[in-house]
Amino acid sequence: MQKMMRIFGGAMMVLAVGVVTPASARDVKAGDLTVVQPWARATPAGAKVGGAYLSITNNGKTADRLTGVSMSSADHVEIHEMKMDGGVMKMRPLPNGVEVKPGQTVKLNPEGNHLMLMGLKAPLKQGSIIEGTLHFEKAGAVDVGFTVESIGAKAPGAGDHGSGAIKGDSTHKGH
Repeated sequence: MQKMMRIFGGAMMVLAVGVVTPASARDVKAGDLTVVQPWARATPAGAKVGGAYLSITNNGKTADRLTGVSMSSADHVEIHEMKMDGGVMKMRPLPNGVEVKPGQTVKLNPEGNHLMLMGLKAPLKQGSIIEGTLHFEKAGAVDVGFTVESIGAKAPGAGDHGSGAIKGDSTHKGH
């Protein structure tokens, strides 16, 4: 009986550790495309927008295009461009998405193009995974898990290094 209890207890410990250890997002391959390091920033309570980031590498011979993204944690997701205009950083949606040319990597990051999560249904909590679907012209729908990093993270696993406020015609905060 004691031996069974040790085995059962050990199995329960493994189960408990598996439950409390946060999962991590994984790189995803879809045809010639590889999606690397999908992540998002945590948001404060009450925030209605957030930012998500990733890199997409095209190892094929033909271009593809990220045309949209959907997430159950947001009403909708927009692909945004950020660029300097007259010394002011401006942000705007890219309704046609972003092209991923053969042999190239497109990076969506806090300092450039990114995914804007609009109408968040709940705060994004550090350490959690939010599920999303990337929509490509050729590769189709690709399911991806985004690891939620700290509010001010500038890269996945980088911790909190400031928020990098955006100036310009955008009213978005918390991304």
